Amino acid sequence: MNRSLPVLRTLPAAASSPELIAELQTAGVRWIDPRGPGLSRAGGAGPSDHKAVTVAHQTVMIPIFTHAAARSPFTAEVSADGATATLRRDGAFVAELTFPRTPRFYAGVTADGTPYWKIARLHGSDVLATTVLQTCTRYGRRDTACRFCAIGQSLAARSTIAHKRPADLAEVVKAAVELDAIQHVVLTTGTPHTDDRGAAILSECARAIKAAVDIPIQAQCEPPADLEWLQRLRDAGVDSLGMHLEAVSEDVRRRVMPGKAEVPVDAYFQAFRRAVAIFGRGQVSTYILVGLGDPPTAVVETCRALVAIGVYPFVVPFVPIAGTPMQDHPAPDPEELDAVVAAVARLLAAAGLRSGDIKAGCARCGACSSLRARESVHA
Repeated sequence: MNRSLPVLRTLPAAASSPELIAELQTAGVRWIDPRGPGLSRAGGAGPSDHKAVTVAHQTVMIPIFTHAAARSPFTAEVSADGATATLRRDGAFVAELTFPRTPRFYAGVTADGTPYWKIARLHGSDVLATTVLQTCTRYGRRDTACRFCAIGQSLAARSTIAHKRPADLAEVVKAAVELDAIQHVVLTTGTPHTDDRGAAILSECARAIKAAVDIPIQAQCEPPADLEWLQRLRDAGVDSLGMHLEAVSEDVRRRVMPGKAEVPVDAYFQAFRRAVAIFGRGQVSTYILVGLGDPPTAVVETCRALVAIGVYPFVVPFVPIAGTPMQDHPAPDPEELDAVVAAVARLLAAAGLRSGDIKAGCARCGACSSLRARESVHA
């Protein structure tokens, strides 16, 4: 559909419902707080242009810096003490929001003076995440770059560093566990110009972290050319693996992420099967972005094939990020998104795959999607 804003339905009574989460994550929220948005992320890798909020005990990532959010019917007005915010739609009360507190480990600094928060960030409520290499061999290249990617923005803003050293990362993770009770870690990376596609540096980081503290780790990278790297990641201490398709149709992949599309979907499935054999059923996941142009039926059928081999498809709405070639791309329709998420939740329930069983990673956190809320409905 070619629309600048999604068509929103009447809000359900339960503020924590999957339908509401889908609407908030597609429309975004206009944030009313003269002191600034607090714990949020503008640009960069991961859940960019978002703010973490908690609604009825569920932490979700909500877009606040996107073009759609600037026109959203939802507003959040922060209380005088900054502890809560009132969520409204077109002026009508919806829910009270709370926020994850600023973690104590953010005050730390490495021996060379690098703030801990430039090395790793709190995502959701209990997961620490970092982009180990904040560069990508394709970024900025018209012929190969993913058109939705903003990996270079936080580096340009000096809110991170280009290369996180394994020893520094282990130091930060240990502090986050001790000071803030972090429960799991996500290590992702831009794709380097090597056949391992980031698996080598991820292995080094995982090994360093596990030597410092016993905590579940998810690594995320493209399928390495040599699939033996998957076993090497496991041997280094990685507990769960993410290899992200994002789009499922080859024509959409070629248009939206021409460089990544050089590795066809069939090659991803070959890697998925090998990874499941190594990490275990349900410990391998992949991001699927709704709204890039894939027909909903194609998304559901691909998820069906993924679930059948033991891969958890983490279905999330595509969020157009300011400053990228796709910044004006329409957000997905919330009803279409919710229908896809509900269908995938049914597939997961039938197969006995649950986000709560994943040892570490984005799907275990669940804050970037309404899938976890839908999963509980279909359990």
